[in-house]
Amino acid sequence: MLADRAPTFRPDGAILRRSEALPAKPTRVCCVSLVMGVRSRIPGLLLFVLVVGAAVAACRQNDAPEAATALWDRVHAASFRTWRRAPGYEQRRSSNAPHSNDVDIYVNPTLAAALDAQRPLTAWPEGSLIVKEGFDGNEREIVAMMEKRADGWFWAEYDDDGEPLYSGKPDICTDCHASGADSVRAFGFPK
Repeated sequence: MLADRAPTFRPDGAILRRSEALPAKPTRVCCVSLVMGVRSRIPGLLLFVLVVGAAVAACRQNDAPEAATALWDRVHAASFRTWRRAPGYEQRRSSNAPHSNDVDIYVNPTLAAALDAQRPLTAWPEGSLIVKEGFDGNEREIVAMMEKRADGWFWAEYDDDGEPLYSGKPDICTDCHASGADSVRAFGFPK
């Protein structure tokens, strides 16, 4: 009786479903060989998980985590949520950017002064800083920052706890923002 309850396998090793027609010669496998078959696949599955995990981790280009942590501390000490909101982002709004479904964007006083000057610009002034909080519903998922420095923009993206995920000049940031007004995509230069 117990042998009748053992799973039936197709020739390719997959378990035959009840809705499938039985092959001409069904193969019966006892529990021990079934467990051994799964066990023999564990090293391959483990290797697959490790390779995929390493690839995902490698996608995160975190070249300057110490500088990113210092920027996080400085921006929070300056109470960035009291800064002016970016043009067009006077309140949280939906976004099609990869920084979550909804965003709040703030600009520091240096960038706000450049916006207020109402003169044509071709580049944002050194010291400009933009902070974007990304939300899924009411849950903050990420915080992205870009700061204009003497050598160009410094980029950082953090998880909700402030752990840097990307920092420095990550290709994923610079490639995407290349189409923006001096790399700023959320809003343009004053006219």
